[in-house]
Amino acid sequence: MKNLADNKKALFDYEILETYQAGLVLSGFEAKAVLSGKANLRSSFVIIRGNEAFLMNVDIAPYQAKNTPPGYEQSRTRKLLLTKKELAELAGKVSQHGLTLIPISLYTVRHKIKLSFGLAKSRKKFEKREHIKEREFKKQKDRILKASF
Repeated sequence: MKNLADNKKALFDYEILETYQAGLVLSGFEAKAVLSGKANLRSSFVIIRGNEAFLMNVDIAPYQAKNTPPGYEQSRTRKLLLTKKELAELAGKVSQHGLTLIPISLYTVRHKIKLSFGLAKSRKKFEKREHIKEREFKKQKDRILKASF
C-alpha cells in the first residue's frame, strides 16, 4: 500500500467513528496525477445522492498542464465505487445521527487507487484543546522515558 495523499486536518477537526474504503472513478490523466502525488484532500467531503456516493472538492492538479484536456476542472465531483449495502448503511447513519463523511487518505491497492473515508463527528473547540494537551503530554512523557534509558 502506497500512501498518495492524507487529510491530517480532518483527523484533528473530527472524531472518526468508522472507516470505509472505496474506489474512485478517474480519467487516465487524473490517475497519473494522483499517482505522482498531485492530489489534495483538504476541505473535501463525501456526499450521498440517491444511490451513489460522490467525492466533492478534492483538488487534483493536472499531470502535465499543456497536455490537459480543455475545460478540465481540478476540483470537480468524482464518483465513489461502493456496494449497495454500504451505500444504504452510510445513508442511514448520515441522515439519522447528523454525522459527516470525511476523506482521510488516498492510497493504492494492487495498482488501484482507493479512498479511505470515515464516518465522523465534529469536535468542539474544547475537545480540540484537550486533544492538543494529550498529544503534548504524550510527547513529553516519551522524551523523558527515552532520556532515562
